[in-house]
Amino acid sequence: MMGFVWVFLWMLCLPVSANLPVSVNLPVSSKEWRVTPEQDLQQVLDQAVAGDQVILGAGVYTGNFEIKTSIHLSGDQNARIDAQGQGHAVRVYAENVTITNLTIKNWGEDLTDQNSGIYSERNSNGLVIENNYLEGSGFGIWLQRGSNCKVLNNRVVGNPTLRSADRGNGIQLSGMKDSVVKGNEVSETRDGLYVINSQNNVLQENVMHDLRYGIHYMYSYSNKILNNYAYSTRAGYAMMNSRHLEIRGNVTENSEDYGFLLNYIIYSIIDGNVIKNVWTKPENKVLGRDGKALFIYNSGYNTISNNFIERAEIGIHLTAGSENVKVFGNSFIENPIQVKYVSNREQEWSQDGKGNYWSNYRGWDMDGNGYGDVAFEPNDSVDKLFWKYPEAKMLMDSPAVLLLRWVQRQFPVLKSVGVQDSYPMMTPASDPSLYKSHSNDMLIGGRQ
Repeated sequence: MMGFVWVFLWMLCLPVSANLPVSVNLPVSSKEWRVTPEQDLQQVLDQAVAGDQVILGAGVYTGNFEIKTSIHLSGDQNARIDAQGQGHAVRVYAENVTITNLTIKNWGEDLTDQNSGIYSERNSNGLVIENNYLEGSGFGIWLQRGSNCKVLNNRVVGNPTLRSADRGNGIQLSGMKDSVVKGNEVSETRDGLYVINSQNNVLQENVMHDLRYGIHYMYSYSNKILNNYAYSTRAGYAMMNSRHLEIRGNVTENSEDYGFLLNYIIYSIIDGNVIKNVWTKPENKVLGRDGKALFIYNSGYNTISNNFIERAEIGIHLTAGSENVKVFGNSFIENPIQVKYVSNREQEWSQDGKGNYWSNYRGWDMDGNGYGDVAFEPNDSVDKLFWKYPEAKMLMDSPAVLLLRWVQRQFPVLKSVGVQDSYPMMTPASDPSLYKSHSNDMLIGGRQ
C-alpha cells in the first residue's frame, strides 16, 4: 500500500517537473566603469561588454579610440578626448552604442580618409549621439549605412582658419535610413548637415550658421526637413537630385547666393518656410550673380506654398524646364525682382482660387474677398529682354523703356507668355512680425 502511495505521488509531480526548463538565463547586471586620464581608456573599452557604461572623469584623454561593443560612453564635466590632430577621435564598430556628454577635439583633417570626431562604420545601427561638443578640422559626426540612429543636441564647430572647401561637414549621413537629426548647432564647417543616398530620415530644429550650405541634400528620397534655422551662409538649403522631400517651417536669413537652391527636385513639398535678406555682397558681384530667395533649376511636379520671401534680390527664379509646379499662398515682399522665369507657355500661379501676395501689386479688391480683381503678371517682355541682355540694365529707367512698358500694357496682343496670378492676395499670408530670428529661441545641447 505504501508503495502505491509513493508511485501515485511521483505521477502527480511528473507533469510539473517535465515543464520546468533545464536552465534559466538570468539577466546580467551592467557594469559601470569609471576612468581617469591616468588609465588606459582603450583597454577599458575593450574589456567592457554589451550594456556596460564607461564614464570618463575630468581631464584629457589623448589618442584615437574604438568602440566594438554596445556600450554607453559618457563624461563628467571637463572630460575631453583629444585626437592630437590625427585620424578619428572615436570610431564606432558596434550597434546600439550611446555617446553622450563628451567634449571631443582636434581630430584629423584628411578628408579623403574621412577623419571625424565620431565616425561610425557600416551597419552601426541604433546609435545615439547626444549632448556632445565637437571641435575640429575634419568631419564632425559621420554616420554611414545604418538605420534608426539619433543625433541630438550636439554642437559641432569647424576650423575657420581653413578654406571652406578644406573643411569637413558638420554632420554627415551617408546611406542612412529612419534616423533623426534634431536640435544640433553647427558652425564654421563646410556644410552644416550633409545627406547623401539616404531615405526616411528627419532633420528637425537644427541651427546652422557661418557655412557654405546649411543643409545639403544629394540623391536622397522621402526625407523631412522641418523647422531648421540657417543664417550667414552662401545657401541656407541646397537640395539636389532628390525626390519626395517634405520641406516645412524652415528659416534662412542673410544668405549670400540662395535661400533655397532646388536642383532636380521632384514630387516635393516646400511649404511654410521663411526666406529673408538674400543679397550678394558688392565685392563678390559679377554679371548674373544675384541673391535668389528660391532658385529652382530643372525641377518639376513640386508644390511651393505658404512661404514668406522678403528682401531678396530675386524672389523666385525658375529655369531649365521647371514646370508643372503649384505656386500659391506665398508672400513676396520688397524683392526688387519678384519673379524671374522664362517660359514657353502660360503659367498660372494660383490654386483653387488662392494666389500669392505681391508687395508691388497695384490692383484693387472691390468685392472685399481678400483677392485682387485684376490678375497680376510679375514679368513683361521688357523684363525678359533685360534677362537676355543684362548689360542693358542701365537703361531700365530710361524714358524709352518706360514708354515700351506703357505700350505693352495698352496693347495686350504684344504680351508674351509667362507667369500669371489670377487671384493675388491683398495681404501677406502671415504677419511679418511673427518671423523673427530663431537663434535665441532654440536650446542647443553640447558642452564647451
